[in-house]
Amino acid sequence: MASPDGVTVSDSHVGKKKKLAARYWQESPQESKDENKDGKEGEPTEQAVQQEEQKAKKTKKRKQRDDQVDGKKFISGKTDPFPGPAPIPEDRLQKFKRKDKIQKPNRHYYKLKDMITRSEEASEMAQKQAARFDLLLPEDAGFLEGDEDEDTCIISQEDISDAVDISSGAKYFNFKLSQFGPYRVDYSKTGRHLLLGGRRGHVACMDWQSKQLMCEINVMESINDVKWLHSESMYAVAQKKWLYIYDSNGIELHCIRKFNDVLRMQFLPYHFLLATASATGFLQYLDVAVGKEVAAICTKTGRLDVMCQNPNNAIIHLGHPNGTVTLWSPNQKEALVKMLCHQGGVRSVSVDKTGTYMVTSGMDKKLKVYDIRAFKPLKSYFLPAGASCLSLSQRGLLSAATGDVVQVYRDVWSAAVTKPYMAHRVRGTVWDLRFCPFEDVLGVGHGEGFTSMLVPGAGEPNFDGLDANPYRSAKQRQEWEVKALLDKIQPELISLDPTELGQVDNAAFEQRHQDRVQALGFDPLAKERFVPKFKKKGRSSTGGVERRKKKVAHEDQRDLIKKTVEDKVKMEEEGKRMEKKKAMLSSQKSALDRFKK
Repeated sequence: MASPDGVTVSDSHVGKKKKLAARYWQESPQESKDENKDGKEGEPTEQAVQQEEQKAKKTKKRKQRDDQVDGKKFISGKTDPFPGPAPIPEDRLQKFKRKDKIQKPNRHYYKLKDMITRSEEASEMAQKQAARFDLLLPEDAGFLEGDEDEDTCIISQEDISDAVDISSGAKYFNFKLSQFGPYRVDYSKTGRHLLLGGRRGHVACMDWQSKQLMCEINVMESINDVKWLHSESMYAVAQKKWLYIYDSNGIELHCIRKFNDVLRMQFLPYHFLLATASATGFLQYLDVAVGKEVAAICTKTGRLDVMCQNPNNAIIHLGHPNGTVTLWSPNQKEALVKMLCHQGGVRSVSVDKTGTYMVTSGMDKKLKVYDIRAFKPLKSYFLPAGASCLSLSQRGLLSAATGDVVQVYRDVWSAAVTKPYMAHRVRGTVWDLRFCPFEDVLGVGHGEGFTSMLVPGAGEPNFDGLDANPYRSAKQRQEWEVKALLDKIQPELISLDPTELGQVDNAAFEQRHQDRVQALGFDPLAKERFVPKFKKKGRSSTGGVERRKKKVAHEDQRDLIKKTVEDKVKMEEEGKRMEKKKAMLSSQKSALDRFKK
């Protein structure tokens, strides 16, 4: 019988041994010995040669890595004259600075310290990358310069359109729509699409750069305001009685009867909230992602026809007939801030994109600039006829409308302005002003239609393709919409200071801790008293226990001593700096030195 695992089989009848073929996983020990003998006696095998080559490659790579660590990176056999990454200018780093460094907690919170360290490293890396990629941005901001002794405000739009290239000159145009005016204006977030709403019921949306009309309807009742929603596929129209939602083909999608007598609207793009101000004094928030009302606040200030938003923190600013401006959030029923800005009623309000400055105009014919961080006025200008409409561009240009004249000012908060940067007269009384994002264009809605003005230096020259891409396709828009919905910010997170979200609420923590102490009857976070471990063979004598206690006694005071030493070093450095400054001032000669005896 043949054994399945064996090599030979014994046959009792024949008395001979038959040799069977070995399996492929079995190796004859004799053959392996012969191979080893042949390898030793003859030349090295191919496998040994390959192993030697791999060892040589690894050694070479290790040497190159060691040389790079030492700062000696070799290129074509020569030493790199500029080792390490290229330096970044400090001013460019400050431009992209996100936040100050967080003070790390005591040495006991190791996980928290590790998380803070990793967060700061990621923020620093992002800051450096943004500063390096700033060189690769393809476009620069435009500007307008006149000849010698020539003011830029007297340069007409026709002269500018003739001087620029054909594509830029085509951005100056007029729509003569005298039948259904005056018109309200709104640009989409990408700056590609324009929405017009006439007082007498005319609504039109278009791709204004290619002049391609998307839809044009008449709602057969008066219109108070129009506003694009999260994309160019939907827009909201505040009609005489209720709020309506239409798509880009002019089809009515919703009639929201909870929102009645709406006068002004603002859309918060990162929260998907449509904020409305009504003639009855109500400020309402609509979540367009789910179609539900988030908040309805009675402001108790009468008719609300002056409204704008702070793009930095999504706070709504409302202007009132008694000269006050109030700041609102959907989380509170009372105003966050009340500011007395004018002696008469407030006519228009606008906030810059950084959320730092607010510009207001009132019935007292004054235009004021406020610092929202301190709620204090910076500049005050007197306009002979006052400003009925205000709008701030992405680069800080201010447009103000007085009757049928549109004036554009530059650097209104950094220096005293005596004359406008640009001026233009339109056909009818101005009803609305809007700067187009990422374009040097100002849209003016007036009684005779719509005018698109060229304002060099108004728009941001470079756009973020992942956030607002003017050239995106329909597929890219759909993907962006899904991502924006996933990244939607909840309305509960809207606050006056958005940096509070990254801070620890110490008051709430202490209150919870006190409640826990009362419930348990002891403090679970209190530091346990050090009790030395009992040791045998006479090592736990009274003297030995006291010596062990003294070894750890200084650990409680280590943090206090460290802080005291750091404060002392800071005071010494400050004293040396003051002495150095005094020495420099004393070494300088003064005009009064000649009177000294």
